[in-house]
Formats: sequence, C-alpha cells, structure tokens
Amino acid sequence: MGRIGKEVAGQVISFIGLVGAAVTCGIPMWRVTSYIGANIVTGQIVWDGLWMNCIMQSTGQMQCRLNDSVMRLGRDLQAARALVVITLVFGFVGFIVSFIGAKCTGCVKSDTSKAKVVIVGGCLIIFAGILLLIPVCWSSAITITDFQNPLTIETQRREIGASIYIGWASAGLLLIGGIILTTSCPPQKHMYGYPGYGPQPMYPYSGPVATPAAYGPVYAPPPSRPYSGTGSYVASKPYAAPTTYSPRQYL
Repeated sequence: MGRIGKEVAGQVISFIGLVGAAVTCGIPMWRVTSYIGANIVTGQIVWDGLWMNCIMQSTGQMQCRLNDSVMRLGRDLQAARALVVITLVFGFVGFIVSFIGAKCTGCVKSDTSKAKVVIVGGCLIIFAGILLLIPVCWSSAITITDFQNPLTIETQRREIGASIYIGWASAGLLLIGGIILTTSCPPQKHMYGYPGYGPQPMYPYSGPVATPAAYGPVYAPPPSRPYSGTGSYVASKPYAAPTTYSPRQYL
C-alpha cells in the first residue's frame, strides 16, 4: 500500500471512530435498568447517560430529564463527561492536522514536513482513543460489580448499555487509524554511489562566469648579467697553452 493509500485509510477509519465517540457521548445508554413488576403494565426501562436520564414505560411513553447537577452522577460518569469531551477535541484536531499534512494536499510544500505533520496527527488520534477507552472500561467495571453485588436491590441492578459497546468499537477504530497514520514515514535522504540508490542528479550548466578572474604576468627574476646580442664574450681568466710537452708528464 502506498503512502497516499495509507493516509486515506487512516483518515477514514479515524473519522468513523470520531463519529462513534460523538454517539457514545450523546446517547443516554451507558447503563440500562429493566424493571417488570407484578403486572406488566408497571414495567419500565431506565436509561442512564452522561447528560440525561430517560424512562420508557411499558405503554411506549418516554420521559427524559437533563442532569442539572454533576454531583448527582457517579464518579465514573463524572470522569467520563470530561474524558469523552477531551477525546472529541483531540480526535478532531488530530484529524484536521493529518488532513493538512496529507500528500494529496498542498498545504505543506516539503514531503518530509508533510510526513511529520501526519505523524503528529496520528499521535493525537491515538491519544484520543486511549482517553475514550478509560471511561468506557471504568464504567463497565463498576456496572458489572454493582450487578453482581448481592446487597444491590433488584430494581437497581443496571446492565451495560449500548454506549459502552459503541465506545469500545470507537476507541479501537481511533487506535487503528492513528497507528496507520503514524506509519507515514518521511522520505529518506539519497546516498549516491551505494547500491539501491539512484544516480547523482545532473545540474544544468549556467554558462561562463560574468566576471572572470584577471591573470597577471608571471614574475621572473632579472638576470645577473645583461645579455647583448652584438657583444663579444671574454673569459674572466686568461688561458695559455704550454709551449713544450715533456714525456715525463705521461709516464
């Protein structure tokens, strides 16, 4: 898979996970309570969410009430409010950053800078997935613990709602999408002359230099004696041939 294909796949998966995180934050189905009395007419379903609680009667009527105070929620839902909102912020910022640094866009000129921007966006998306996974796992653990507690009243036994399952799937998609985006490595520098690398690029000839260097005459030391073409040479030491030769000089 090429670099563009990996970036597009990572962005699509991250966007689906971001939409799932928004759904997890919005719908009031973190905990579900089903109560059926002695008569089926008295049956009702209670949905607990981060922002509102809803009650559906057996007759089909539904009543929802917003949570006016955060203190009325449990500790896990109080933390889930903040963590899910932070997840949406980091996920959205990471998605925008990865889109800015994508290879198919022209927001960043250099390919190396584009790859680094995409890696930063992938790291933000991974962090958003981890933040979403924390409140979902925490809330599900408390729900299971309360359900298995023998001291809990039957009408207060709550089960895991649809938001928990959507949150798990969304966190997984965010992690997968972020990991795919972080594998968009920057291009390596070419090392010319080694096997596996292309030839050295050819640079165009720019022509002669506008201001060539000026060359001066070569310095030659003056001769020790002036030369004259019309003069005559006279030895400095007179030479005289011997008048007679003696045979003793050669014996």
